[in-house]
Amino acid sequence: MHGYGPTPQQQTTSRPSPATLTTVRVILVTVTVLSCGLLGWVAMLRLAIVTRRPRDWVLLVVVMVLNAALFAFIVSTPDDPDDMSDASVLLMLLWIVALLAGVITYYLYVEIRHYSSLRSLGSPAPYTAPAHPTPLPYQQHPAQQRQQPQQHHQQPQPNPYTVQTPPPTPTPAPQRLDQVRAELDELSDYLRKENREGEGR
Repeated sequence: MHGYGPTPQQQTTSRPSPATLTTVRVILVTVTVLSCGLLGWVAMLRLAIVTRRPRDWVLLVVVMVLNAALFAFIVSTPDDPDDMSDASVLLMLLWIVALLAGVITYYLYVEIRHYSSLRSLGSPAPYTAPAHPTPLPYQQHPAQQRQQPQQHHQQPQPNPYTVQTPPPTPTPAPQRLDQVRAELDELSDYLRKENREGEGR
């Protein structure tokens, strides 16, 4: 509890809004996919900078080495697709797919988990204005607070503005049902009569 005056400000780290985080994730995943995994190190670099964990820095180096090796493998393959063996094509395809799946999955999982753990640890969520302003509580003067217990012993007064309405009485269903049956019988008799006259012509 602090005395009178403004409360001291706590140091808070600025956290990007959810929309910004989603946009950055979409851009990094798109860059990784469109480059066939060769720019997957960009997503891993962002992850290492954001989380600041040694494991993510090591994985960044591993992804960069794998990307460099993949690039060297692609450059060393013959330019003519007919000269490439099926094994080299399969190896290159599996390498690209594994790199893409691994980088994207790990990046999204760790970054989403990182920011959700920050929120659960008490990091303030981005400010959003309340839909309805909350009213301030009414503070009574101490003399009024002493009189308040006496008021609780009184009987509650009924609200004079409410109107007591009796519950609606249900209409008897059998009468209505009989009326509908009678009308349907009349209609079917009429249709039969029309049908007979039409056949007689």
